[in-house]
Amino acid sequence: QVQLVESGGGLVQAGGSLRLSCAGSGTIFNKMGWYRQAPGKQRELVAAITRGGRTNYTDSVKGRFTISRDNAKNTVYLQMNSLKPEDTAVYYCNADSLVPTRAYWGQGTQVTVSS
Repeated sequence: QVQLVESGGGLVQAGGSLRLSCAGSGTIFNKMGWYRQAPGKQRELVAAITRGGRTNYTDSVKGRFTISRDNAKNTVYLQMNSLKPEDTAVYYCNADSLVPTRAYWGQGTQVTVSS
């Protein structure tokens, strides 16, 4: 059974930091990433990383967030610094399995940034 289990969300003041983790199991993952969905808005890609370490970020988090992964642990991380109230959302881990190619989602973790 393939699973993605997230941890690390919470409440933080503006300017603070949080680190999200997503531990995968049951298969080998290619691309892994983080999406977020704020109330009344569409889910958006925050950051993604390939198995080889190539990364991409949405413009609003560049310079503040860092995505990384540990392939041996099948885990992806999102270090979030200089958090802003507009970063408040439910953050979802997303990962694509290698064979067969399929997308998986975590259950989501709430990140709330107070002003």
